[in-house]
Amino acid sequence: MNKVNGMVRKFIAATAFFITFSGNAFSKDLPDFTELAEKQGPAVVNISITQVVHAGGPNVGLPFPGGIPDDEALGELFRRFGIPGMPGAPDGQGAPPQQDYKSQSLGSGFILSSDGYVLTNAHVVRDADEVIVKLSDKREFKAKIIGADRRTDIALLKIEATGLPKITPGDPTTLKVGEWVAAIGSPFGLENTITAGIVSAKGRALPQENFVPFIQTDVAINPGNSGGPLFNLRGEVVGINSQIYSRTGGYMGLSFAIPIDVAIEVSNQLKASGKVSRGWLGIGIQEVNKDIAEALGLKNTSGALVAAIEKGSPAEKGGLESGDVITKFDGKPVESSSDLPRLVGATRAGKTVPVDILRKGVVRTLSISIGEMPQDKDEIAATPKGQAKPEVNRIGLILRELTPQQKKKLNSKDGLLVVDAQGPAAQAGIRRGDVILGLNNNEIQGLEQFNKQLAAVESGRTVALLVQRGDNTLYVPVKLASK
Repeated sequence: MNKVNGMVRKFIAATAFFITFSGNAFSKDLPDFTELAEKQGPAVVNISITQVVHAGGPNVGLPFPGGIPDDEALGELFRRFGIPGMPGAPDGQGAPPQQDYKSQSLGSGFILSSDGYVLTNAHVVRDADEVIVKLSDKREFKAKIIGADRRTDIALLKIEATGLPKITPGDPTTLKVGEWVAAIGSPFGLENTITAGIVSAKGRALPQENFVPFIQTDVAINPGNSGGPLFNLRGEVVGINSQIYSRTGGYMGLSFAIPIDVAIEVSNQLKASGKVSRGWLGIGIQEVNKDIAEALGLKNTSGALVAAIEKGSPAEKGGLESGDVITKFDGKPVESSSDLPRLVGATRAGKTVPVDILRKGVVRTLSISIGEMPQDKDEIAATPKGQAKPEVNRIGLILRELTPQQKKKLNSKDGLLVVDAQGPAAQAGIRRGDVILGLNNNEIQGLEQFNKQLAAVESGRTVALLVQRGDNTLYVPVKLASK
C-alpha cells in the first residue's frame, strides 16, 4: 500500500510540474494587454453626435442606413438602449416621428495632441449638428469640426482643453500579418472597452475605397468603435478602426482600419486648410486579369488598365490613351489597379511625373502634369468662387448644377445638387448631397428650367421629386405650402 501511495504522489507531482511548466511556457507566448489598457485608455474618447432629424426622413440617424439589422441579440440591445425608431423602444420612441426630433449616435476617437485635437471617422460626425467629446475622466467638451474627408473617412475635431493625454503614432508599414493588435473604443456606448486580435492582412483594397490601404484584423469591432484607435503591443497607434464586414451589423471577424500615417497626412491638411488636396489624372481604370493580359499580349497581370479618359484631363493632355497599361507612376511600381489612385492622390497638383506604360506591347514613358482632384458632391460645403450665392426656392432647397465630374458619376445625366434643404423639402426627407433628377416625371435640364416648372405648380399641391442618394434612386413627395 505504501508503495502504491508513493507512486501516486510521484504521478501527481510530475503532473503538477508539467502543468506548471506548460502554463509558464504558454504565458510567455500570450500577450498581456493590461499595461496598454492602463496607459493608453485615457487618450481614447467617446464621441456623441446630435442631429436634428426631420419628420418623414427615412431612417435618418439610425446606426445602420438600412434600419435595424435582423438580429435578435442586437435588437434587444437597441431596445434596451432606446435608440429612436426601434420597435418597442421606451418613451414611445418606436412610433414614426410626427415632428422634427433630435437623434443621437455614438462613436469613438482619440487625442492626437495635448492641446485638444481629436481624430475620428468622417462618417461618425457627418451631418452632425452638435459633437460632444467625453474624456475618460468624465469631462465633456463641445467639439468643433475642423474638417472631414469622405474619401479616407477621416475627421479632425478640436476641443478647448490643454494638458491632455495623447497617443503615440506608430509605423503601420512595419506591421506583420499575424501580429497582435488591440482596439479601445465605445461599442454600443460602453466606454473604454478593449478588444484584441491579430493582423489578418495588409494593404487591403475595398470597393469604392481607393485611397486607403486598409489593415484587416479580427479584432472585435462593433457599432460605436468607429473612429477609435488600433494599437500594436508597444502601445503605439497604427490605425483608426473604420469598417466591418457583417451580415447582421455586428462583429463577424472582419474589421478594417485606416493606417495612421494616412490619417495623420489627411489631418495635417485638414488642420491647415479645412480640406484635402489630391492629385488627379482623370482616367477610369480596371484590373488586368488573366484574360485581358492574354488578349493584350502582356507577360503578367501587373499594372492598371486605362479604360476611359476624361476630356481635357491631365491624362489626355499628357498623352495617355485607352488600352494603355500603367506599370509605374513617379518611379513607383503599380502592381494592381488599386495602387494607382493612392499614388496619384498623394501627388501634389502641378507636379510633372514620369508615367511608365505598356502600349501595344511597347514600353513608353510619358511626362504628365498632375491636376487637382475636383471635390465631389459630398465634399462641397460652399458656393464656388465667382458664382452668385444660390437662393432658397419655394420648397426650401438651395440647388446648384452639377459639375462635369459629377455628371460623369451619374452616367452623364443632368441633375441638381442639393446644397442645403430647409422647410417642406427637409421635412419630406431630402438631404444635403442628394441629387434631384426629375420633377413630376420631367427630367432635369437645368436650374432655370426646374425653377420654372416649380413656379407653375399651384400652392398646396404635392410635387414628386426623383432623387439620387448614393447608389439608390427614389421618389420623394414634397407638399408646397398654401398661400
